[in-house]
Amino acid sequence: MPHHGNEEEHGSSESRREAEQRENEPQKPVIHDNRKVDPKTGQARHPNQEHAGSGDALSQAEDILNSVEVPAAESVAQGAPGAAEAEELRDDLRRLQAEYVNYRKRVERDRAVAGEMAVIGVLNSLLPVLDDVDAARQHGDLTDGPFAAIAAKLETALKTYGLVRIDETGVEFDPTIHEALIQQPGTDIEFDTVSQVLRSGYKSGDRVLRAAQVIVAVPA
Repeated sequence: MPHHGNEEEHGSSESRREAEQRENEPQKPVIHDNRKVDPKTGQARHPNQEHAGSGDALSQAEDILNSVEVPAAESVAQGAPGAAEAEELRDDLRRLQAEYVNYRKRVERDRAVAGEMAVIGVLNSLLPVLDDVDAARQHGDLTDGPFAAIAAKLETALKTYGLVRIDETGVEFDPTIHEALIQQPGTDIEFDTVSQVLRSGYKSGDRVLRAAQVIVAVPA
């Protein structure tokens, strides 16, 4: 029996139905495998050339090694083609590794300095509190009780952060850690000596946070 109708229209309608069915089907998620080792072959995967410029100096050095085939040592020794390129590659790798090591050392040094400055800032802000504690102790207000225990805990905690008190007497006057407010003649001394501490000083490591205000006895 002959087919009535336009075959082209019939075919196009079927194509439209198939296209609509594909559009209505749920989209499957696209999963990118970014693993550096192929789970089937066990071989290391190399990054694409388009990503060769990303990352730090160490990543760039690895990209160079993965993207360039280095001739065997015997071939290089015999002056085979590619020896100059291999030597240039080694120079580039040494330079990148050196840059990365220097960068890492600089970052670690800056981080350590930033941490030290943060601790010093906190210690400096607490020096007036320690002065009040000393004044209360000299007036006999911290001989016993809960406040005496709190003051002792505060001083102990600050020592763990490197805070050292400068309050010794009978030692030689040191202008780097002492501030002489009064000088008076002394007996039986051969050099300028700290006879009394009027206000304690503090230091953290080798850094003097505040010099101690003292009375100095000088040889007669």
